[in-house]
Amino acid sequence: MALSYKARRRLSILVLVVGLPLYIVVAVTLTGWLNERFGRLPIWAELLVYIGLGFLWMLPLKPVFSGVGREDPDAKK
Repeated sequence: MALSYKARRRLSILVLVVGLPLYIVVAVTLTGWLNERFGRLPIWAELLVYIGLGFLWMLPLKPVFSGVGREDPDAKK
């Protein structure tokens, strides 16, 4: 079932306002747990973890955000 433009736009705002801050809390908690469990990672490994976590949240949400910045294709002109 494809989402309408209006539904994708509302869902994308919800994801950015609620979901992304929650994901940031989870990511920081995960990296804190890694630091406690294994000690401080080398700076290059820590950078790779943060870059990976930064891109990870986008992958499942790509269909929600696609085309949201454009004009509504179903709008009457």
